[in-house]
Amino acid sequence: MNVVEIVIFVALYYILPCVGLAKLFEKAGEAGWKGYIPLYNWFVMIQLSGKPAWWFVLLLLPGINILVLIGVHLDFAKSYGKFGLGEQILSVLFPFVYLPKWGFDEHTKYLGKSTSPDFKTKYQKTLKKSSGREWTEAIIFAVVAATLIRTFFIEAYTIPTPSMERSLLVGDFLFVSKVNYGPRTPMTPIAFPFAHHTMPLIGTKAYWDGIELPYYRLPGLSEVKKGDVVVFNWPMEADSPLLRPVDKRENYIKRCQGAPGDTLSIVDAQVYVNGKAAPNPPGEQIDYALQTDGTEINPTVLEDLNINYYEGQNPTMTQESATKLKSFSNIKVVKPLIQQKGMADPQAFPGDINHKWNADNFGPLIIPKKGWTVKLDSLSIPLYKRAIEVYEHNTVKLDGKNGIIINGVKADSYTFKMNYYWMMGDNRHDSLDSRFWGFVPEDHIVGKALFIWMSWDDNGSFLNKIRWSRIFRGIH
Repeated sequence: MNVVEIVIFVALYYILPCVGLAKLFEKAGEAGWKGYIPLYNWFVMIQLSGKPAWWFVLLLLPGINILVLIGVHLDFAKSYGKFGLGEQILSVLFPFVYLPKWGFDEHTKYLGKSTSPDFKTKYQKTLKKSSGREWTEAIIFAVVAATLIRTFFIEAYTIPTPSMERSLLVGDFLFVSKVNYGPRTPMTPIAFPFAHHTMPLIGTKAYWDGIELPYYRLPGLSEVKKGDVVVFNWPMEADSPLLRPVDKRENYIKRCQGAPGDTLSIVDAQVYVNGKAAPNPPGEQIDYALQTDGTEINPTVLEDLNINYYEGQNPTMTQESATKLKSFSNIKVVKPLIQQKGMADPQAFPGDINHKWNADNFGPLIIPKKGWTVKLDSLSIPLYKRAIEVYEHNTVKLDGKNGIIINGVKADSYTFKMNYYWMMGDNRHDSLDSRFWGFVPEDHIVGKALFIWMSWDDNGSFLNKIRWSRIFRGIH
């Protein structure tokens, strides 16, 4: 958001509504300056509409305050004779238009406290609602309430791919908490309710990107911790032709393996953080080389041990399943398939010739932390160029003669403005994650996966479509 956009935003969403409130307050005998004081102007609106003073406390609670403020706003409008559903809705959506309009309208008068018994008796005929209007208001309230819950508290999510197996299975339905890390305020505020980025059936955009707000996160219960299963917006979508706003990018779910400031490396498929081996998730699995004495393995054994053949030719299983499989008499070899150290995978992050890394032997590298200053040179710039340029919105040029140029100025260091995280799937050989596209910026974090509320197996028989044992299971 540039300076011009900031000025326009402040004018529309603060100055103009305050001008309208000041004029309306004067019509009710209150001092006009009260309309310009943040929070206090809400308290005056509560007083003029006749609501209890304790409602002001509700206006201080994140998420709830939006719903409460809408109610206060509607009752405030009634106090000035605005009884029509249409003008009430428009005044909530466009306060920068309607509050000044009413404030400067000589025909708009303060009629009294709209929630008081005397007011309701006096304007009984006008306030009486038709059944159609009652249904309309009920639907609007339900949509607003559900949207606020999804935005600030909790949201449902479905596991679409096997990248987290065997911890999370395809067909698991999760609840994701927005409260744990602090709810992220909408960055694209004008959007169709309950649609993420695409309208169902018609396939058009479900949002309008004419207004994009800066990133801001309300206080949460904790920071993102190593080992948490996290839902986030896919960072690489910033390079796609779609170029959606951050909060409208595709949702991914992975496990956090590295926090801001950590030094992370992977040695023979084992993650190390700050020099210590990280705890392995109980459902972690990799590909194995499997050899028998020539006889086929009973398919029931593969099913019982949760051994899968995904797109490759090699079976994928947990270490526990591999140990059990070795005990069968017809099994000769069960060996983990680990890419050797120094064997460069061109698809692995950062994809340059100086870092010969792969999915099983990777790093070490330092995960950027807000306020951390990194020295920039030929080895570090491939690791951090994307974060500096794409996520923190700088212009980076590599000049063979002048070195590294950031925003037109030669630079030998950079100080990060955001925290970053390292996310990996528990299905290590079938997961597109940070090993291939790098860091996840904090403004892409959506929430923490809490528990499975339903699990559906498309491959199960009619009576076994629902995985009953997984319902209401916590996520670890």
